[in-house]
Amino acid sequence: MIVVIQTREADVIVVGAGPGGSTAAYHLARHGISVLLLEKSEFPREKVCGDGLTPRAVRQLVKMGIDTSEKAGWLHNKGLRVIGGGIRLELDWPDLASFPNYGLVRTRLDFDQLLATAATEAGATLLTGHNVTGPILDAAGRVVGVKAQVGPGKEPQEFRAPLVLAADGVSARFALALGMAKREDRPIGVAVRRYYNSPARHDDDYLESWLELRSPASRQRGGSRSSHEDQALLPGYGWIFGMGDGRVNVGLGVLNSSSAFGKTNYRTMLTDWLSTTPDDWTMNDEAYADGPIQGAALPMGFNRVPHYTRGVLLVGDSGGMVNPFNGEGIAYAMESGELAAEIVVQALARPAGPERERALRQYPMELRARFGGYYRLGGWFVKLIGNPQIMKVATRHGMPHPMLMRFVLKLLANLTDPRGGDAMDRIINGLTKVAPAV
Repeated sequence: MIVVIQTREADVIVVGAGPGGSTAAYHLARHGISVLLLEKSEFPREKVCGDGLTPRAVRQLVKMGIDTSEKAGWLHNKGLRVIGGGIRLELDWPDLASFPNYGLVRTRLDFDQLLATAATEAGATLLTGHNVTGPILDAAGRVVGVKAQVGPGKEPQEFRAPLVLAADGVSARFALALGMAKREDRPIGVAVRRYYNSPARHDDDYLESWLELRSPASRQRGGSRSSHEDQALLPGYGWIFGMGDGRVNVGLGVLNSSSAFGKTNYRTMLTDWLSTTPDDWTMNDEAYADGPIQGAALPMGFNRVPHYTRGVLLVGDSGGMVNPFNGEGIAYAMESGELAAEIVVQALARPAGPERERALRQYPMELRARFGGYYRLGGWFVKLIGNPQIMKVATRHGMPHPMLMRFVLKLLANLTDPRGGDAMDRIINGLTKVAPAV
């Protein structure tokens, strides 16, 4: 039997239509580049995510012309509510010249589709149901295209382009096909989340972060709930994000600096924590659960490098670009997608060969310049908070000081003005500059 393999060509192929891939495709298409955006799933499709967007991600949406109004289905938030050490503190997003002063919440079920639609409206060609299985190499070992299985019948098809952007998420299958293993010396986390119907909490105008998670280690006689003192401290951190549609997204994350990493049933840990929450939140009752508990890895701090090699640029999670400080990945996927597009536009304007390669090598250099020092600080932070005693002391002594916590918010969310700004901005920017880039 002879199998006829169809071939299509473009200037650039983007593998994966998540936030990073769609953002890259949008900016490429806006510059007149012929782009094929290949996505293995069909939209709408679910993704494991906290669904909360900081002002850093909002800035990228504004750049893409996305309508972020409440009329368009977005839930706005004012900032971050932090709970720990017996203290509840509400911290508004900082007022900055470089970023909006509001965050957003939206389910990934249609968030990714919104970005992919923006890319197609800009001129990119989106092909769903296209599962990229590996690269096509020329005689010199350079990537000149991709192989894919298309549709329910998994028909083989080839797509050729001088440059490929790998934005296929945590799995990073394309990078792995090129022999690019993840680095074990970089932080990584695991997160699990679930939706609950919660009329009392669904329209919260703050993202909520829990620095301490507790489980009902003991029960008082008669089945009453144990007191706070009787509850065992769980590893990791938690979140509750109102969705504005009657539901909340609630989840927790554990970092590999914790002794519990890889040794804990995270799904049980989530339900244990939620069993201690107030009854009127309806998160301690399975009857209010909306769907199963789902989990995913959080590849942090550039845990897969190089970000450019042999005609391939890694974007977002495939290059380990999750923020080690707060587990945020969407903003960095979108920023790296925009940066990759800018670099590729300049590279394609040059003849193939040394001149083009010189332009493409700017991509990893610029990523290191933007995030390398900050991610190094994040790696140190992860090691510190992996020690429960250090985390307990930091929570107990840091939470009572709002000024210090506002500094921590700016640091953890990476929200500063690069020039000018206040004293906090200057300190954080100075630290990221002197820290050796990862």
